Amino acid sequence: MTFTETKIKGVWLIDPKVHSDDRGYFMESYKQSAFEAHIGKINFIQDNESKSTFGVLRGLHYQLPPFAQSKLVRAIAGTVLDVVVDIRKKSPTFGQYVAVELSADNKRQLFVPQGMAHGFLVLSPEAVFAYKVDNIYAPQAERSILYNDPSIGIDWGIPAAQIILSEKDKIAPLLKDVEI
Repeated sequence: MTFTETKIKGVWLIDPKVHSDDRGYFMESYKQSAFEAHIGKINFIQDNESKSTFGVLRGLHYQLPPFAQSKLVRAIAGTVLDVVVDIRKKSPTFGQYVAVELSADNKRQLFVPQGMAHGFLVLSPEAVFAYKVDNIYAPQAERSILYNDPSIGIDWGIPAAQIILSEKDKIAPLLKDVEI
């Protein structure tokens, strides 16, 4: 595996070593010793998976402490644009984002540490998205930031008219108005 830290400290792009032949492929999607050598010790407690169609945007979500979550995310099927926004108020990259295409073809993963808002947009006809988390889901601590907040300026890569949001995500507040 190759670990590359992004412009936001603590957000890592992980490229697995894929062994392919005429039968298919094999790869290690997670190896604790390699992960800890580059990123540190994280105690993942749950794996989650979602299936969505083209244009579905899930995010930008986060949880307040003590329920903040780190995530290790990847697309098992299809292609997504995965976005991480730094919401750590004292960070030099506060309000900045990283966007990475994750797909079944490139098999890339992204590690999202606590203190980030996270979302993804499905770019293929359908996508299956999987992620490990290090804390429980706590609905009372869940928060969102509006996906098209102009202060962040995320380029989602498709026209806004094609984006499909949940009712909750349609009314999410701007970054300047959120509880962090």
